[in-house]
Amino acid sequence: MNFYAKSCPKAEKIVQDYVKEHIPNAPSLAATFIRMHFHDCFVRGCDASVLLNSTSGQSPEKNATPNQTLRGFDFIDRVKSLLEAECPGVVSCADILTLVARDSVVTVGGPFWKVPTGRRDGVISNITEANNNIPSPFSNFTTLLMLFGNQGLNTTDLVLLSGAHTIGIAHCPSFSRRLYNSTGPGGVDPTLDSEYADNLKANKCKTPNDNTTKVEMDPGSRKTFDLSYYTLLTKRRGLFNSDAALTTDSTSLALINQLLSSPPSFFYAAFAESMVKMGRINVKTGTEGEIRKQCAFVNS
Repeated sequence: MNFYAKSCPKAEKIVQDYVKEHIPNAPSLAATFIRMHFHDCFVRGCDASVLLNSTSGQSPEKNATPNQTLRGFDFIDRVKSLLEAECPGVVSCADILTLVARDSVVTVGGPFWKVPTGRRDGVISNITEANNNIPSPFSNFTTLLMLFGNQGLNTTDLVLLSGAHTIGIAHCPSFSRRLYNSTGPGGVDPTLDSEYADNLKANKCKTPNDNTTKVEMDPGSRKTFDLSYYTLLTKRRGLFNSDAALTTDSTSLALINQLLSSPPSFFYAAFAESMVKMGRINVKTGTEGEIRKQCAFVNS
């Protein structure tokens, strides 16, 4: 908190003002920035390695399969340039991404949490590490818990952070095998509500090869940061295998039911706590890493 109080006192306000001005015009970016922050933190910690273009001839995290649908890099670059104009070489890209994710959630009506600052930027970005460490929409519960556990996160964090899917959108390839290549009748995944599956096949992912159609992860409520994502899980209407997986473990399911029987403020507070915890994964401080001048490039 307030790491920049002396070195760049307006830093957090500059980020907040830019987010408040632009996110209302593109609210779907809020989900994008939570996801970008999450994908960053799961590879070498929250060090903005996801923002780097290739370093020393190595293919970067950006090129990894789970990161190919990330967007908004230009938004982060614009925030960075405003901060560079105010206080050159002071505010890290890692902190900018963390603050943008938080401010975006607040702007679309989600919870506020205090973001500890002082992260430094990493100098390595490796495609293989991203492919190995970032949870996939195809993962089962055991795999999800292992990947979260590798980062010091637990079942509670897994369930709460998945709640960000309340404002998410997905592309067909991340779940169409549940509609076409599974063990149930017509190739449908038996753990997916059959009416919902029929609707998706008829109106959204009309062929197994559709790579472009976007689908709301919380249909009818995508623009509100609410509990309806969890309600859908209990009706077997989670979109991803990794969403449906959350109901296959007794501890996880108990938490989902607790969230649903509590006021939204309970979800908000718990989600905020898990976001702070995720934002602390393997952070670089002190003399580790650097403060990048441009977020896509290490300093020369």
